[in-house]
Parts: sequence; structure tokens; C-alpha cells
Amino acid sequence: MSRHEFSPRARRELYEIIDYISERSPAGARRVRLAIDRALEVVARNPSLGHRREDLTDRPLRFWTVMGRFTIIYRGDQPPIEVVHVVGPGRDITRLLS
Repeated sequence: MSRHEFSPRARRELYEIIDYISERSPAGARRVRLAIDRALEVVARNPSLGHRREDLTDRPLRFWTVMGRFTIIYRGDQPPIEVVHVVGPGRDITRLLS
């Protein structure tokens, strides 16, 4: 059983990020995907690692930054963690969570 699950929207967001990067650099896209996959493994084993952002949402979500540019937003109150969003640079997280 997987330690994490993607919401349909988060899966779409991840594919959009990887596709966008792949158009410019297939190797870069592979590096980003690998970094996100590794981060998810770490967070799934230790869900409390992510930080809460009460300034952005009152929902029980945690945030984990990957490569200083990508944010994994997840619900980690029970296994498996649920990846709610995968956000790339320039996205308005406040608007996304409203």
C-alpha cells in the first residue's frame, strides 16, 4: 500500500509542472520529478515534518517545499497522506486554497 495518495487535482498539477519543464529540459523534468518523489517518501514516513500555514488556510494542511521552488500541500492526519496540491513557482497559493 502506498504511503501517499494524490487528489485528482494534485496529480494534474504535478503532470502540468513536469510537462512544462520537459518542453525546455527533459533532464530537468526528470530531476524535478525525482526530487518530488523523494520528498513524498520522506513526508509520508514523517507527516508532521511539513509546516502549517494558518495565514493561508484554517484547514489541517501541511506544506513542504522541494528544491526551493515547488510546494507539496498535503493532509497528513492519518496514513496514507493525501497530496492536495503540487504548486510550482508563481502560483497564488492563497487563491488556490480559497
